Amino acid sequence: MNTKKEIIIGFIIGLIANTIGTLAYIVLFSDFSISETFEAAIKQGHVGSLLALGAILNLVAFFGFLKIRRDQRAKGVLIATLLTALVILYYKVF
Repeated sequence: MNTKKEIIIGFIIGLIANTIGTLAYIVLFSDFSISETFEAAIKQGHVGSLLALGAILNLVAFFGFLKIRRDQRAKGVLIATLLTALVILYYKVF
């Protein structure tokens, strides 16, 4: 299969895994709704922490792709994780 296509698929899966991980963390551990929790995180400066906790699910996708020998997809998940890290850095600095 095309290498770029495999990386893009991995990248999209990485973004989806991060989103699902963040939402799952909010649903499981917050007493408020998703929007209220996100608004409170913005006000208190904890958006980066929410995203970092959501990125834990990327580990599952990354090692899953490595286990089934889909290295290019794992590379896409890694790129999505690095993008998340840059967003977290942005929220922490600015």
